[in-house]
Amino acid sequence: MAVLETIKSLFIPSVSTTEEKIVSAPPTKYSIKPLTSEHIKDVLRLNLRCFTAGDSYNKHTLAYLLNEPRTLSYQTVAADGELVAFAFVMVNANGAAHLTTIGVAPEHRRRGIADEMLAHIEKKVRQKDITTVMLEVRVGNNAAQQLYGRAGYNVVQRIAAYYNNGEDCYLMMKSLA
Repeated sequence: MAVLETIKSLFIPSVSTTEEKIVSAPPTKYSIKPLTSEHIKDVLRLNLRCFTAGDSYNKHTLAYLLNEPRTLSYQTVAADGELVAFAFVMVNANGAAHLTTIGVAPEHRRRGIADEMLAHIEKKVRQKDITTVMLEVRVGNNAAQQLYGRAGYNVVQRIAAYYNNGEDCYLMMKSLA
């Protein structure tokens, strides 16, 4: 049975059935650093907390992203070293980048962390001569849409039933040229 559970955990993220009570973290300073495969357990744990609607990546997907040479991976850490945010960007050979996910710990939200992470990502992809960044966002995720809108991303298409639960997404893009 333990072997089956181990195999299952590689493909299906565990979902907590208990509601997490969010208490705002004390004020702190943050820094953005590269994210590596040595951080996989912390990223997996935070990913499950950030995406409770079943859209969290599983261990296999995170391991792939952390080891794929075309992926840029970043973390935001608090002054005490705690991982509070992460982002993955896949760089394509055609001059475009795909922001696959960005997550911020619930107790650290509304502090500009995602804005700073997005600006950092754009700086790094510009250094690689990338001219376009694209991403998908849930139609119902107004907070994320506002974040991307403030950063200059525009909705270019609505994609029907994109997410596992059948919800549509918006494809958003930004030119960095």
